[in-house]
Amino acid sequence: MNEEIKMYENLGNWDFSEINYLEEYENIWDMYDEIKKYANDKSLILDLGTAGGEKIFSEMPKNIGMIIGTDLSPKMIETARKNAKKYPEVKAKFAVIDNLKLEFPSELFDIVTARNTVINAKEIFRVLNTSGVLIVRGVDKYDCWEIKELFGRGQAYNDERAISDVDYENIKRAGFKDVEMVKINTNEYYKTKDDLFKLLLKTPILDDFAEIRTCENIHRESVEKNLFEEYVKNNITAKGILLKRRYYGIVAKK
Repeated sequence: MNEEIKMYENLGNWDFSEINYLEEYENIWDMYDEIKKYANDKSLILDLGTAGGEKIFSEMPKNIGMIIGTDLSPKMIETARKNAKKYPEVKAKFAVIDNLKLEFPSELFDIVTARNTVINAKEIFRVLNTSGVLIVRGVDKYDCWEIKELFGRGQAYNDERAISDVDYENIKRAGFKDVEMVKINTNEYYKTKDDLFKLLLKTPILDDFAEIRTCENIHRESVEKNLFEEYVKNNITAKGILLKRRYYGIVAKK
């Protein structure tokens, strides 16, 4: 078990409800709006990196045939199954599975979704049916770049190439057609220093997790107070403490 998975195991959920912030999109692309374009009451969807399943219950369309959520972390899947009891109307099942080696028959799924997780485009191509669709939303290399530069580290900080470009190329090489990618720019304004601090401890923004893994990942459980205070001082606005987020979205058809 690598250090990134240990962090997931210790966390057990991705509940950000206690963190107060305002989100403003410079350009809007919502993966769940994209899912609605292709899903119907007979669709079988594979949701990769489902974590505690929160997005399945809160964001997925309600008229879907069945959703299978997977995660490499047994604790995450345990959390997802507990959450599922609160939403008996949602047809969802959960399993511990490695994204890079999907243990499903070929041409099984109508839609595969992946949010902020690593993917194996060839495996996804294999498990999608002949008219299947892949929908990806990921964290770009330049997400939170200003704070990464200040701390001199962060998720994908030392990657030579952005994971968005790597994903796009791998998806095309796997055989997908009509591959479209969009860059998503968002400004988040955190109400207090405590809100931003909670985010940094709860996510791998400042951890040395390579998106393109070439070395051992190291998770830090604290942040340097002096650098944190400097970032807050330089980014305080009337709306709150600014954090510039950079994501990407991909839609690809088999």
